Amino acid sequence: MKRIYKILFSISILCIASCTDVVEVDVPEGPIRLTIEASLDWEKGTIGNEQTILLSTSTPFFESQQNSAVRGAIVQVTNNDSGAVFNFQDQNDGRYTTSSFIPIIGDSYTLEVLYDGERYSATETMFPVSDITSITQSKEDGEDDEVLEVNVTFQDPADIENYYFLRFQSRNDRLPELFYIKDEFVDGNEVTFYYEKLEDEGENTKEFQPGDTVDIELLGISEDYHNYLRLLVEQFESAGNPFSPTPVALVGNCVNVDNPDNTPYGYFRVSEKVESSFTFE
Repeated sequence: MKRIYKILFSISILCIASCTDVVEVDVPEGPIRLTIEASLDWEKGTIGNEQTILLSTSTPFFESQQNSAVRGAIVQVTNNDSGAVFNFQDQNDGRYTTSSFIPIIGDSYTLEVLYDGERYSATETMFPVSDITSITQSKEDGEDDEVLEVNVTFQDPADIENYYFLRFQSRNDRLPELFYIKDEFVDGNEVTFYYEKLEDEGENTKEFQPGDTVDIELLGISEDYHNYLRLLVEQFESAGNPFSPTPVALVGNCVNVDNPDNTPYGYFRVSEKVESSFTFE
C-alpha cells in the first residue's frame, strides 16, 4: 500500500510540473516626460546666489537604465518684479547652475525651460520662514515614552497665513521624514514638532540612539506647494496598503506652453529656509 501511495505521489508531482507555463504580462508604459526639480532655497545668513536646477526624463518602471539626465536644455529664471533674468548653465549631467541668483522675499519668479523644441514654464513667490527657536530631545511627545525623539520649535507670526515644509533627515537613513504644515490652528503661537522613529524589523527601522545625528530644514512655502506636498506624502505613506486609492502621477505647477498634453513632472519652488542639525545625547 505504501508503495502505491509513493507512485501516485510521484505522478502528481510530474503532472504539476508539466503544467507550469511562463505567463508574460504586458505592462502599459506611460509616455516619457520631462522631470523638473527646481527648488531655489535661500538659506538665511547666506547670499543665496548659487542655485541648481535638475532636469531628467521619466523612465519605465522596469527599466534598468538609471541615468536619464537631460542635456542641452535652455534654462532661465526671471524676477517678475524687477525684470532681472538669471541664466542657468548646462553642466552636461542634468544639473543647470547659476552663481548670480538674487533672492528677494515677496517677489515673484518665473522658470522657463526650452527642451526638445517645447517650452515649459512655472511661477512661484518667495515666502519667508520663521527662525527655529530651539531643538531639544525628549521621550514625552511621541507614541512610545521610552523612545528618543527630536523636538523643533519655532514662532509663527500672528495674523498671517503661513505654510511650512519641515524636513528631518537621519544620517542613518536613506529617506527623510517630511511634514507639511499650515498655521490655521496655531496662528501667532509657538509651535513644536517632533520626529520619532519606532523599531520595525520589516522596514529595517531602528530607534534613535545617543550619538545619532538628524539634519533639519524648515522652509516657508506657498499654499500650492503645501497641497502638492500633502498629496505626495499621502501617496508615499499609503504605498502597499491594499485598501488605498490607486496612486497617480502628481502634477506640479510646471506646464508645457507649446503642448499642454505633454505635461512635465516636478515642481518649481522658491523659498527661504533655515537649517540645523541635532545629535542625541
